[in-house]
Amino acid sequence: MRTVLLGAPGSGKGTQGAVLAKKFNIPQVSTGDLLRAAVASGSELGKQAKTAMDAGALVSDEIVIGLIAERILEDDAKQGYILDGFPRNIAQAEALDTMLSKLGQPLQGVVLLDVPFEELLQRLTGRRTCRDCGAIYNIHLSPPNTADKCDACAGELFQRDDDNAETISKRLTVYQDQTSPLIAFYQQQSKLHTLIGTGDVSAISNAATDVFNSL
Repeated sequence: MRTVLLGAPGSGKGTQGAVLAKKFNIPQVSTGDLLRAAVASGSELGKQAKTAMDAGALVSDEIVIGLIAERILEDDAKQGYILDGFPRNIAQAEALDTMLSKLGQPLQGVVLLDVPFEELLQRLTGRRTCRDCGAIYNIHLSPPNTADKCDACAGELFQRDDDNAETISKRLTVYQDQTSPLIAFYQQQSKLHTLIGTGDVSAISNAATDVFNSL
């Protein structure tokens, strides 16, 4: 099953992608991971990506599409894959469709995790990280037993600079402006499956599993 997971920052794409990848024995393909691996490997596309990143520029869609093409042709992706974090806009979606069409492997489905703006804000601004062991809590949804202390190692919990309300609001606005038009794009292709991304995590996973089984 060749799929894309859509959703705003904080919607649970990473969590659900990992569950589904394990359940269906297919890779969860994150463009961030692909870029880091390509740069580390010193491949031709990796060198091009590093040049852009070192210059403080965005890595071109052409390079990212090339990396995805290489990744989905690997043996572990023969039964399918989950794209997590790509595409982010219509231009990328069209480029992805073109590449997959050339391979004769069009997307089979797109799963949208739909979470209200206010809950996204609560999830992201409430996040706290342990300085010592890296454990993550949420002061609203999954607080530690003792305020500002990690349950596992008693380390200090802190809020990352990019988890403040102003930064989070900007990220969500960018998503709304650039990525949310993909909803209509994939609806027109009859590939979109929208799931409510709130409530019990296992229930969301079960709903996503049902969608994957139907593809």
